[in-house]
This record gives sequence, C-alpha cells and structure tokens, in this order.
Amino acid sequence: MPAYRVRGHIWIDRQGGGPFLGPGRIALLQKIDELGSIRAAAKALNMSYRRAWRHVEALNREAPSPLIITSIGGKGGGGATLTPAGYAVLEIFARLEKSFQRFLEEKTKDIQEELSHIHP
Repeated sequence: MPAYRVRGHIWIDRQGGGPFLGPGRIALLQKIDELGSIRAAAKALNMSYRRAWRHVEALNREAPSPLIITSIGGKGGGGATLTPAGYAVLEIFARLEKSFQRFLEEKTKDIQEELSHIHP
C-alpha cells in the first residue's frame, strides 16, 4: 500500500477581513529580522520590493501594534527591525505551527490506518 500524508498550512485571518498572517508573511518577518532590511528580505525571498513593502504596511496596520520599524535610507542605507510585538508574533506563530504539525502527524497515522482497511 502506498504511504499517505495529511498536509496543510496555517493562515490567520482578521475577523470580517482578509489574511493577516501566513507562511509568506512569517518568512518575510524572519528575513527582515535576519537581514535588517525590507529590500534584502524581499530579494532573499524572490519577492518584489513593492510587494514586501505592501506586506509590511499591512502587518503594521492590522496588528494590535506595529511589528516592524523602518528607518529612512541615507549614506549607510535604511533599515528595518522587528518590534517586541513582531518578535511576539513570530513566537506565537511558531507555537501554533508546532501544534499544527503534531495534529497533521496524528491525522496522517489515522488516515494510514483507515486506508489500510479498505480492500477492493
């Protein structure tokens, strides 16, 4: 019998609105933290700067408090850093993702068991 796996992704939507957090925005936050720049984060994720900037604006607007602080470019260039709220969101999402992965593993075992009892 072939092996089966239950898969999924998590998105957090705003009540009555669109998506707030998902894998893409989390990856963007992580890269901004790692690289200190929206432009560098966008490049590392093969995302246009404009799209990354729109995500940053949306995250800051939709979160209970801003997640990213930006500084204007100059001789040394601008930059971006996560706020304490930004780090908290990464932590919350990581815990949610870990719990979700345990759920998927449990459901994978269940579906494997159920499918093993199906005979033509």
